[in-house]
Amino acid sequence: PNNLLPYVAQVATGKLECIQVFGDDYPTPDGTGVRDYIHVVDLARGHVKALDFMGGKVGTGKAIGLGSIEGPVAEDGTRSGVAIFNLGTGTGSSVLEVIKSFEQACGKELPYRIVERRPGDIAENYAACDKAATELGWVAEYDLARMCADAWNWQSQNPNGYNA
Repeated sequence: PNNLLPYVAQVATGKLECIQVFGDDYPTPDGTGVRDYIHVVDLARGHVKALDFMGGKVGTGKAIGLGSIEGPVAEDGTRSGVAIFNLGTGTGSSVLEVIKSFEQACGKELPYRIVERRPGDIAENYAACDKAATELGWVAEYDLARMCADAWNWQSQNPNGYNA
């Protein structure tokens, strides 16, 4: 896997030997990269809210103007065009915070090693979700602990993933 949470889950189930942490010298509290991790259920709900918005059913229940969406409003009140929304938690978690949270979820210590930074990686990256909250009525509900618990629950019951 290329994403941290599935990688950590596979180390927890013994499918992979060790987590590689790319750099520990970033200007972050623990020196590891900070990213905005979102629960798949929150992401799916955000997509549904965005689809409702494009169809004219705004998640907040309030009538709003076109705002940042381009395109005409049809006779039935639906919108056409494009709107862009960031879906995330709006806060970041470091790689080590994710590992520690997953350790709490699975009840075991997970081996990791610090390796060189990858070219192009930045210290911090997280979403500004204000527009999604205002225009869609959407905010992420699940925190990192819940994400890790749900990921562990699924991975421990499906150690071979979808290829079971």
